[in-house]
Amino acid sequence: MQKLDMKGRWFVDESGRRVILRGVNLGGDCKVPWPDGGTQHPSDFSDHRSVSFIGRPFPLAEADEHLARLKHWGFNCLRLLTTWEAVEHAGPGQYDEAYLDYFAEVSRRAGKFGFYVFVDFHQDVWSRMSGGDGAPGWTFEAVGLDFTKFHAAGAAHVMQHKYDYAKGGRQEDRYPQMSWSSNYRLPANAIMWTLFFAGRDMTPKFEIEGRNVQDYLQDHYVGAMHAVAKRVQDQPHVIGFDTLNEPGEGWIGQKLTRGEHVDSTGMADLRPGLAISPMDALLAARGVPRKVPFLAMDRATHALKEVRQETLNPDGVSIWTRECPFEEAGAYNSKERSAPVDEQFFSHRGGRKLAIEADYMNPFFHRVADAIRAVRDDWMVFAEVSPFRAFAGEGFAVGAPPRTVNASHWYDIQTLGSKRFRPKELRDNPDDPAAQDAVAGKYTAQLGHIARIADTLSKDSAPTLIGEFGIPFDLDEGEAYAAWASGDRSSKPWRSHELALRLMYEAMDRLLISSTQWNYTAANRNDAATGDNWNQEDLSVYSSDQGTGPNDPNSGGRAVKGFCRPYARRVQGEPKAVKFDATTSTFTLTFDAEPNLPAPTEIFVPTIHFPNGAKVDAPNCDAEWIGQTILQLRAKTRGPKTVTVTQL
Repeated sequence: MQKLDMKGRWFVDESGRRVILRGVNLGGDCKVPWPDGGTQHPSDFSDHRSVSFIGRPFPLAEADEHLARLKHWGFNCLRLLTTWEAVEHAGPGQYDEAYLDYFAEVSRRAGKFGFYVFVDFHQDVWSRMSGGDGAPGWTFEAVGLDFTKFHAAGAAHVMQHKYDYAKGGRQEDRYPQMSWSSNYRLPANAIMWTLFFAGRDMTPKFEIEGRNVQDYLQDHYVGAMHAVAKRVQDQPHVIGFDTLNEPGEGWIGQKLTRGEHVDSTGMADLRPGLAISPMDALLAARGVPRKVPFLAMDRATHALKEVRQETLNPDGVSIWTRECPFEEAGAYNSKERSAPVDEQFFSHRGGRKLAIEADYMNPFFHRVADAIRAVRDDWMVFAEVSPFRAFAGEGFAVGAPPRTVNASHWYDIQTLGSKRFRPKELRDNPDDPAAQDAVAGKYTAQLGHIARIADTLSKDSAPTLIGEFGIPFDLDEGEAYAAWASGDRSSKPWRSHELALRLMYEAMDRLLISSTQWNYTAANRNDAATGDNWNQEDLSVYSSDQGTGPNDPNSGGRAVKGFCRPYARRVQGEPKAVKFDATTSTFTLTFDAEPNLPAPTEIFVPTIHFPNGAKVDAPNCDAEWIGQTILQLRAKTRGPKTVTVTQL
């Protein structure tokens, strides 16, 4: 298996071929402990130091089954999830050596099946105790926060505290779909992210064990990453590490008080929900109730407006076990609440406006790069900024580490939030090719906007790999699951899912970019409370509830035709255009051939779209099949080539 590097916008292998990575995130429940740490189980997190993540993404005895299925579907890359908590849950500097051995073996098995791997230290809204996953529970204890009081204080929105487990099912009144992301605004998250990225500037005198809080937290984070790196350093198919999944920004860049509703990007806050200023959050964390506006979208004006006021922390519960370090640093005075001490405390230093990317993210990227490259200097860095910034095209500051990949995320937010695939272009006739093309064009424009932020990563640009995208498979209140349960084994229940995925992949084909779809969860179930075992999300391309038996290589797959598609995985030259017409099962690749490259073009041709084989038209190329699904082409002459693969 040839090692990968990067050259300009392309991944390249040792033969000089341009490589397109089509992969999947493995897996969605690596966020939670095994076997019963999923959010479908109640918990007070009192066992946070003794949990184990061995068994996520699957027990080793099941590894070959799942990896073989993913290989059959044509994926050639895995974004392999772990978490800081999985490695260092027992306490600062106490690594779970058995888990590290397990993780290394999962990665080794992936290489055996031909997958490139990059390691993702995953997080969502900081930690399981603050509504998501990622950091160990002791990080709250270290900074002086009592996570057992977060729910009572309204400092975090946590499924295990909100959900009625006796009732089950969807509970929009208690724990609405996708509501976990609201935690980024709430006090627990905002405090931790501000300290993690900007503790030296915001709380210069706040030290833990002789180090500033920022250094203390980041030292432990990159230390856990370094521990994983040492375990996989001898696996040549491991190509690098993600910096940190969808990092939060805390209060960096924000005004202290509310004023106009402005978020950390400086743009009008376009997100509905509580409009909590840093001052509101700081006082609420101290146990001071605060009235804050609740914003909702006005359907007539398509603008946010205040629809009511809610009281944050009405019972006046403090979450601090120490004095607030932000008050100690002069941000505010809890006794004089009518006026801020320093309105620009979080937005300026020395009269200069702070920039999250240049001032905080770039130094963090370099810390990650230094930590992993101290183990193996050829690893790539898969960098992420806040997904809100990436979607806005704001992206990366100049000065990232060498060989950094744009690993930003993209979702169709309307489909993700509503769990319905209803683009306005398709409402009148979802089968209209022109309407479908319009949706693919819209996706292409959005993804192109994100891909362009790679231009600042080096003077020659850099590859873009969309680290996450995907769809909820429980669309329309799980109609496909009900159809399956009633015995319908046709593709009809998955029509919307297949179309949505097809149009997303068409957009990435047009842009010739790599991607890893979110996600493959081995323990997924067709249950509204379970799904991917985390906060009622259900985006897994696989569920055992769709199992059809050991003789079916697609057993467990959901809407397989939507994501299992032909693509040019390695090209003997530079790709210029790729197109797959799913209605006629016609695949076309145009590339500028470089016959001097010593290895052939490889095209994945899945049997699900070509059940009776394929006809190949490849002028000036020698064609050879490797098994049923890999077409190899060797160009005879230099210059433009067009290859067409059609159904027999």
